[in-house]
Amino acid sequence: MIDRKALLATLKPLVSELEHSIRARAIETPDFAERLEREHHRAVVAERTAMSLQEWRDGEVTQAAVAWVLGCVFVRFLEDNGLIDQALISGPGGRRAAALGHREEHFRTHPAHGDREYLEACFREVTDYPAAAALYDARHNPLWRLVPTADGARTLRETFTAIDPATGELVHDFGDPDLSTRFLGDLYQDLSDAAKKRYALLQTPEFVERLSWTGRLILPSPSSAWRMSDSSTPRAARGTS
Repeated sequence: MIDRKALLATLKPLVSELEHSIRARAIETPDFAERLEREHHRAVVAERTAMSLQEWRDGEVTQAAVAWVLGCVFVRFLEDNGLIDQALISGPGGRRAAALGHREEHFRTHPAHGDREYLEACFREVTDYPAAAALYDARHNPLWRLVPTADGARTLRETFTAIDPATGELVHDFGDPDLSTRFLGDLYQDLSDAAKKRYALLQTPEFVERLSWTGRLILPSPSSAWRMSDSSTPRAARGTS
């Protein structure tokens, strides 16, 4: 079961660490730095912002950091609830080893890749399911706009594969018999104090709204869409829509 308090205690400092990683890459990589400068200039000209480049860029970095974390959370939710056959990041029981094996196979096929590219591949693999495709749509999800360093991506992945030495089990369990994703919206609101202060969280980003659909999600196969049933009348059966 999801322990929201423990999960938040782990993920808040992770977001801060990712912000530093993404900011460093955004500033030090000419392509990212120049693109952000152009986007900021267009936003100023269009009177969409009065922020300085640094302040505006920090906001973009925060959104990307939160998006990378939530992207992993959603994959882990699918894994722990048996909604995808192939474990990608981790999972209970033998699924953790299966995910690590899947990662090693990816690196054999793509020897120049690291954990950043592997996580991106995981997100793309999930989009093979039609109902999940919109969740990671590059037009709405900021994780595709700004990316962490190799070290930042490794820390992110290892957070979701961490084992509690006292129990030998995964530190965080994302299993939920009701398959409710409502916790994702709450998690977003609490993950970043900077975002909360800057935006007062007056509007939840579209990618988070897509992740936190109300209802029970049932994912039978890549060839069929998720069925959603009202949470007040959950269905036990799985099947095609």
